[in-house]
Amino acid sequence: MDFEYSAKSMELQAKLIAFMERNIYPVEHEYGNFVYTNPWEVFPKMEMLKSLAKKEGLWNLFLPKEYGDLSQGLTNLEYAPLAEIMGKVLWSSTVFNCAAPDTGNMEVLAKYGSEQQKEKWLMPLMEGKIRSSFLMTEPEVASSDATNIQTSIVEDGDEFVINGRKWWSSGAMHPQNELFIVMGKTDPQASRHTQQSMILVPKKSEGVTIVRPLRVFGNLDSPEGHCDIILKNVRVPKENLILGTGRGFEIAQGRLGPGRIHHCMRLIGVAQRALDLMCKRVSERMTFGKRVADYSSIRQEVALSSCEIEQARLLTLSAADKIDKKGAKESKDLIAMIKVVCPRMACKVIDRSIQAHGGLGVSEDTPLAGFWTYARSIRLADGPDEVHMYQLGKHVIKSVLV
Repeated sequence: MDFEYSAKSMELQAKLIAFMERNIYPVEHEYGNFVYTNPWEVFPKMEMLKSLAKKEGLWNLFLPKEYGDLSQGLTNLEYAPLAEIMGKVLWSSTVFNCAAPDTGNMEVLAKYGSEQQKEKWLMPLMEGKIRSSFLMTEPEVASSDATNIQTSIVEDGDEFVINGRKWWSSGAMHPQNELFIVMGKTDPQASRHTQQSMILVPKKSEGVTIVRPLRVFGNLDSPEGHCDIILKNVRVPKENLILGTGRGFEIAQGRLGPGRIHHCMRLIGVAQRALDLMCKRVSERMTFGKRVADYSSIRQEVALSSCEIEQARLLTLSAADKIDKKGAKESKDLIAMIKVVCPRMACKVIDRSIQAHGGLGVSEDTPLAGFWTYARSIRLADGPDEVHMYQLGKHVIKSVLV
């Protein structure tokens, strides 16, 4: 791959960095204090920030160029460094309409949705007027193996009837959330990977009950939240089915490839900012008559962190480049590698930074505690490390023996 970013990506990086410096970092603490004291309310300045981002052309940057007029025309490789910049403030992706799970849901609708589904749901999502959730994981089964999913989607006349329980449904508490994409079984007797389908369920449908918002390491993650949801005899019209019955796994694979690039590059942004904060902190603090930065152990941890970040960055850019050239299916090994490497790397780098900050590192006065919670959670989100290593190991062994 060419390790030089395109001129278009470089121009957008400069604009995005300037926007963050001017509009995001100055209100970072204000945002944190607001969402902590006002759960399930949207930060009052959010719509203003989104309007500014739209005016500056920093909107819907994530959707790859093959989506034509819906896209800003970037490849995954061109978008990757932009995701890294956004990752330096956990909530900033929302400002640019580039936040999960909406990005994945928008890509599903753009790639697989009918014209009616696009008009009703994709357009409002792309305009930032509504939010959405993806409902796959279930509390009663090991959802790392999606064939275990038990939620039923049963045809009844002109409708489908949905019954099941989902949890870790990210974004479901957001006041602007109006849409769930639900994965469930339409034919339990079909072959293992054609039993599942995906269907659009309006959040306000009769029979949808949000049982509770789940806490992540004690944090509500307001205003989006991660919910435990019951679907009881929920009826939606047949036209809400995406692509067709038995196509759920096909859709999921199309959704997850680029989405993992986004997650991993945001994690690299998180880790890079944690390292930057560490360098600043150890340069300012004195212990036993000298700067903390002058201790060999500190310098080694800074050096190791820098090495690990750059390794993860280059691996992720390689995966993005291969997706652009070969597609997500042909890039599955690299996608598995980054999903294992990046969250683990970020956890280690953030932990070193927390340690260097002392008590400050676990307080609300730096973003480090939130960074660590986010990075540790991503080791489970979109499939735990073990699933990716299981499949990757299988492919590596097979490639050697061929």
